[in-house]
Amino acid sequence: MTHYRSPKLTVDGVLLEENELLLIQRKHDPYKGVWALPGGFVEYGETTEQAILREMKEETGLIVRIEELVGVYSDPNRDPRGHTVSIVYLVERIRGTPCGGDDAAMAQFFNYKSLPALAFDHHKIINDVLRRRS
Repeated sequence: MTHYRSPKLTVDGVLLEENELLLIQRKHDPYKGVWALPGGFVEYGETTEQAILREMKEETGLIVRIEELVGVYSDPNRDPRGHTVSIVYLVERIRGTPCGGDDAAMAQFFNYKSLPALAFDHHKIINDVLRRRS
């Protein structure tokens, strides 16, 4: 059997409330201390939908539901650890108060018009979401 190199599969969640966007501050490298969308790697045997619900709870403490698929982001250079493909979902809070957990030092809402520097390609993802909503 031939072994093929494949990208890693990840998910990211975009949670907008009013004019604010939920971000997490990364606890580990790459981009330790930098703000990012909540998300992470899909575990073996897990759907991407299950993965984003799990990652949102682990990293932000929030229970969310999926509103819609935003898109697929697959630039081979989007993650310095190697080629990752992210399935991005727009999510809605069901309950909970944001708090950092797992790989997130903090979870906090920011006005989407004055976001901090972001990790990976998350500015592009957020711009795509905001452009579609206007």
